Amino acid sequence: MWGGRFDGGPSAIMREINASIPFDKALWRQDIAASKAHVTMLGAQSIVSGEDAKAILSGLDKVAAEFEANGVPEDWALEDIHMTTESRLAELIGPVAGRLHTARSRNDQVATDFKLWVRDAIDQADAGLEALQKALVIRAGEHAASIMPGFTHLQTAQPVTLGHHLMAYYEMAARDRSRLADARVRLNRCPLGSAALAGTGFAIDREMTASALGFDAPTDNSLDGVSDRDFALDYLSAAAQCVLHLSRLAEEFVLWASQPFGWITLPDGLSTGSSIMPQKKNPDAAELVRGHSGRITGCLVSLMVTMKGLPLAYSKDMQDDKPPVFEAASLLALSIAAMTGMVAEATFRTERMRQAAELGYATATDLADWLVREADIPFREAHHITGTAVKLAEARGIALDLLPLDELKAIDARIDERVFSALSVEASVAARSSHGGTAPNQVRARVADARKALGMDPV
Repeated sequence: MWGGRFDGGPSAIMREINASIPFDKALWRQDIAASKAHVTMLGAQSIVSGEDAKAILSGLDKVAAEFEANGVPEDWALEDIHMTTESRLAELIGPVAGRLHTARSRNDQVATDFKLWVRDAIDQADAGLEALQKALVIRAGEHAASIMPGFTHLQTAQPVTLGHHLMAYYEMAARDRSRLADARVRLNRCPLGSAALAGTGFAIDREMTASALGFDAPTDNSLDGVSDRDFALDYLSAAAQCVLHLSRLAEEFVLWASQPFGWITLPDGLSTGSSIMPQKKNPDAAELVRGHSGRITGCLVSLMVTMKGLPLAYSKDMQDDKPPVFEAASLLALSIAAMTGMVAEATFRTERMRQAAELGYATATDLADWLVREADIPFREAHHITGTAVKLAEARGIALDLLPLDELKAIDARIDERVFSALSVEASVAARSSHGGTAPNQVRARVADARKALGMDPV
């Protein structure tokens, strides 16, 4: 490859540090596709003959079939997937293979291949998140009226419905899909034809190659075309935000599956046992999703630091752009699939959830609101009265709505029998009927909206 410029070959150290084939072989499908688009354009522009273009296309198909059947060989002397493909092509069709690299460089070649790979990863993540949303919507519909405590500071705050809680994660996933979609739009400009950094003197048709590869248009600056890795950072940023959401859901499932909560039974297929304690059913899949959030965030930071301060155009530092993206994509796909399975197959123990909402005095705010609304008491005074009632109920070990009326009136004479209509957990959630609230009718409305947006059949 370096024959004309160097007297000797690279040292063993240089071969090892320079070779990227152990990881960039993952790009082989994209490399074949981009090469076919490029040589087709070269033939159409008469930069190579039609006969040579046909031979190269046929040879590339043979290389692709070999890679599909046997995997990509790792010859470190060939450095990367691009030279590995071209070398095998030359073995199959002879010197005409050398015409494939006309009017392109490995710089625009790798930028194109990598963009195609990241675009596929975005589409895969989006499909996974759609499946997660569907699982959330189905379970939320089942539990639109199932009552549980809502928390702030992980302390019981107000009653909510399980369906409302699950739909909160639907909204997070919707934003994740939006971020991925935005990243895909910005990504979808083709760098092929930028050559090494300055473009090429050959009369190429960049619009043709861009269209053939599904891009919206070619990039407008050759320097930026070969040195841009914003698309990878955009993807990693979206992936990191997504896995943070998955980690929050995973953490809740870990808590809910613990014996002190006992709110959920996770599927056997996504749990493990203990090597010493026969009774254990550990939420390992959820814990691993939680752990993956750190690794994926680390992948984002890794590439950001790699790109920091690089002068235009291409520098070899950028060879390290792919491992963090490949790692993050694999972990994200696993994390989405794991949480989708847990949502779809978990058993929610709704009676325990309801009991926790009652015993946590989650309707205290409803008592305060009732005092303001019905007895015309300033909220701060109502807050104090309610606190006294909670203290009494806590001492008795009963829910607020089980306190006798005479004891409530002893706290404040303005309380009357109408208060009990506001103190049950059912009354509390039903009252929160503002748009986006936890009332069952609101949850069902949001579920219907979501089913329509996802193309699901109405219930």
